[in-house]
Amino acid sequence: MNIHEYQGKELLRKYGVAVPNGQVAYTVDEAVEAAKNLGTSVSVVKAQIHAGGRGKAGGVKVAKNLDEVRTYANEILGKTLVTHQTGPQGKEVKRLLIEEGCDIQKEYYVGLVLDRATSKVTMMASEEGGTEIEEVAEKTPEKIFKEVIDPVTGLLPFQARRLAFNINIPKEYLSKAVKFMLGLYQAFVEKDCSIAEINPLVTTGDGEVLALDAKLNFDDNALFRQKDIQTYRDLDEEDAKEIEASKHDLSYIALDGNIGCMVNGAGLAMATMDIIKHYNGDPANFLDVGGGATAEKVTEAFKIILSDSNVKGILVNIFGGIMKCDVIAEGVVAATKQVGLEIPLVVRLEGTNVDLGKKILAESGLNITAAESMADGAEKIVSLVK
Repeated sequence: MNIHEYQGKELLRKYGVAVPNGQVAYTVDEAVEAAKNLGTSVSVVKAQIHAGGRGKAGGVKVAKNLDEVRTYANEILGKTLVTHQTGPQGKEVKRLLIEEGCDIQKEYYVGLVLDRATSKVTMMASEEGGTEIEEVAEKTPEKIFKEVIDPVTGLLPFQARRLAFNINIPKEYLSKAVKFMLGLYQAFVEKDCSIAEINPLVTTGDGEVLALDAKLNFDDNALFRQKDIQTYRDLDEEDAKEIEASKHDLSYIALDGNIGCMVNGAGLAMATMDIIKHYNGDPANFLDVGGGATAEKVTEAFKIILSDSNVKGILVNIFGGIMKCDVIAEGVVAATKQVGLEIPLVVRLEGTNVDLGKKILAESGLNITAAESMADGAEKIVSLVK
């Protein structure tokens, strides 16, 4: 789950992480009022969408008076920002962060991720702040420093100091930088983050170490114990199909292709998308119905797939273990009848009660193409769609 920058800063402030003062605004008048309340000579008007690269897309403006705040707010609110993370369709700006300006001395990068190679949280830092970390990793990887964190001890002060030294934070800012990193780590762990990225972290002329931007993502599987984080959810920023899928406990992610996929198991779903690509097709979604799907759940999955107007065919790929193939077959038949399916449907079943499942499909009288293997199913749906 993603949240907005202003929400991330609100959360970090509770952990002693220094952030600039700011207020959220939903209208131009609210933006001007927020700037008045801040009372600073310089204000920053920042678009709030769930995507990076806002500045390059014209979503961040520095205003030197209230008239400029009004002008920039009017310009950005309602605008569709297209960044490297939004895709070509972009995202409409529906809220702004009005923030006090600050005297930036130097920009840095600090981030926390779960490193799968070590199975531990790792803090990364670089003096190349304000630049995408992927770009730094590609061009100047020697400028990225890492500290692998023992889950028993947590981030230790000496590790934070070593990172600060390595990225050349001036000694007069050292203690504040260490406090910043320790607070960021505490927030990451206690709030079940999957990513915490501060880019840039800045040192200022008045001796502060601030998070000028904040990107926090959270583990969806831990939201049941993070009720306060759930209140930050902005449904306007999420795909309507993904929202509907979450209501039925379906794991769904929309993609750009035209072949809808319904699979049980995340690994099998990934393999299914790979084999569709192998046969020169394009998957329209990732959809895992889980190990214990009912006929009703399968029907809802079909409805969600078909709500994507780009879908020109569907591949159902089920390996029946806990889930029985006959139950899936009944669900497919019921769903096909209920939604009035008019596009090609290829079904591959394997596992528990597979013969009974195939019999149910064959005797349904519906236009369902059976597949003997995953490769056969992928080849057939790609051919039918084309």
